[in-house]
Amino acid sequence: MFQWIIHILIDALVLLLAARLLSSVELKGFKSAIIVAIIIGVLSFLLSWLLTAILNIATLGIFYFLGLGFITRVIVNAIIIEIADKLTDDFKTHGFKASLILAVFIAIVGTIVDAILF
Repeated sequence: MFQWIIHILIDALVLLLAARLLSSVELKGFKSAIIVAIIIGVLSFLLSWLLTAILNIATLGIFYFLGLGFITRVIVNAIIIEIADKLTDDFKTHGFKASLILAVFIAIVGTIVDAILF
């Protein structure tokens, strides 16, 4: 539970930072960032296994067998970010490229946080 709360807070900060750095990402404030981070976390928990399986089947598992499974993971996270964009009015990404960049930011920061704290 503690790890999940830490990840939600870190993801919210990454969302705020990305909104300031990228003109293609819009976010209303910290409260909205927390809500979007929770939505992304819940959607990741519920859908990431399904989307990963679909992408692995569609690509015949090429990324998995080449040891590049992180590419599939980033694409899945970008799709989840797009879904979160549709579920809330306070968060907007303009195009899939912005969601992909945001997914990379979240993945990098999440990996660093996991390496430091856990």
